[in-house]
Amino acid sequence: MTPIRHNSSGGDAVLDAVRDCVLAVGVRRTTLTDVARRAGVSRMTLYRRWPDVRTLVGDLMTREWVDVATRAIPERRPGVHARRLLVDGLVAGVESFRAHPLFRKIVDVDPELLLPYVLDRRGASQNALLGLLADGLKEGHADGSIRLDHPERQARSVLLIVQSFTLSLRTMTDEDDPDLSSAAFLTELRSILERTLTP
Repeated sequence: MTPIRHNSSGGDAVLDAVRDCVLAVGVRRTTLTDVARRAGVSRMTLYRRWPDVRTLVGDLMTREWVDVATRAIPERRPGVHARRLLVDGLVAGVESFRAHPLFRKIVDVDPELLLPYVLDRRGASQNALLGLLADGLKEGHADGSIRLDHPERQARSVLLIVQSFTLSLRTMTDEDDPDLSSAAFLTELRSILERTLTP
């Protein structure tokens, strides 16, 4: 798993700068010089911590994606079981990811950046999301609202489902047809998750 470097001093300012650069021109046209200028640091400061722009963008994606997922998790409410909270959070998370400006820019301009995390290996953000999922699943196992299964395998399977909806939904939608709109597919996702997780 790639270490998350943005926790160290000044890292958030650098990641903010690379986010601004990527939103402006995409990943391929972003340079460490551009990032250093926007962040107000020297290029050597960046080179000591990030060997290239892709590593920097990897840390940026981890920060942004984990933030989206964390914000999508509903607060616990009396009388609401863990499955409902998890499903609500996953559907809201897919919707939030698809609307996220950085995600949209990467998908539109630099989609090849996502391919290694779809075809070859898990990234730091996927591992963090698996941790959040496993926690939610264990809570559902404990309160009886989620089908008992191996929590890590279950988490990975659920992530495969929501990842495919996040990355590929626009290839299947027809927004002129209410039965094939994004909203209709998100309702279908909710149904799939409920059927998968209900004991």
